Amino acid sequence: MLSSSARLLRLLSLLSARPSWTCTELAERMEVTDRTVRRDIARLRDLGYSVDSEAGPWGGYRLRAGSRVPPLILDDEEALAVAVGLRGAALSGALGGDQAALSALLKLRQVLPRHIADRLGDLDDAFVRLPGTDGTDTPHIRPGLLLELAVACREGRRARLSYTDGEGRSTTRDVDPYRLVHTGRRWYFVARDVARAQWRTFRADRVDRLQPTAHPADLTDPPDPAHLVSRNIANGPYPLSATIRLPLPLNEALRLIPPTVGTHRPDGPDATVVDVGGPDPDGLARYLLTLGTPLRVLTPDAVRRALARRAGELATENAEDPEAPTG
Repeated sequence: MLSSSARLLRLLSLLSARPSWTCTELAERMEVTDRTVRRDIARLRDLGYSVDSEAGPWGGYRLRAGSRVPPLILDDEEALAVAVGLRGAALSGALGGDQAALSALLKLRQVLPRHIADRLGDLDDAFVRLPGTDGTDTPHIRPGLLLELAVACREGRRARLSYTDGEGRSTTRDVDPYRLVHTGRRWYFVARDVARAQWRTFRADRVDRLQPTAHPADLTDPPDPAHLVSRNIANGPYPLSATIRLPLPLNEALRLIPPTVGTHRPDGPDATVVDVGGPDPDGLARYLLTLGTPLRVLTPDAVRRALARRAGELATENAEDPEAPTG
């Protein structure tokens, strides 16, 4: 005979499986008396679950959506399907960059039976990622590594990071893990570099290994992780940065210049200041002209002069020719 706790979980599972059950049906499924079913229903209500009942021969019990989420009782195939779905959402960023899918997957994998966890690992090895539609390969990241990075951010412990940068240089450093950020194509690991006492961003696909230590992480005065990643992506690869002012509210400025290209901050309700990176003053001037909107270069002077020169050349080339025939 099932214990009372196991019986309550079984009863919750049955109530979740279909809209309504009669008392007799529940008693037969659970191999108990009608009286036991009524007593267990009362215990569920005492625990905060909303179980509605209707009297009469066609009445019965139904689980109503309430303030509590009942525990899910999944069979092997259901558990595997949920884990695969969560992993796909985490890798694609379909749920955004708030780590919700990773957090849920982490919790689920901790309680999966060993044989289900092994099947999930086999599926990881079988997946092949196609090149992205932008002509470049989407960086491949082991789902297990993303989970390790998520765990490190949740636990708040210092870790030893082995990392290979864009030039192929391998380094090992102590970091204080903070957040994972997804940009739509890549995952970035935000952490404090202990030796440099600086907040840094690391491409997750370039992380070789992360080994937690027993030392607590120092998360004093953490940055806005999304802003830090956006700023580093926009300005990191370029030797020059310009600050411009657009006469547009923030939401319109973000549509004109994506957050992966510039770092935005509102300047009142109707204007936005944006930091944009570029190879040189002339290259930045060419990009700013393609925006097709009024703007003012705040700094540096070299970019302002380059923009004025190019705008002047365009104006000269397109000035009305006084000798051209009119018709």
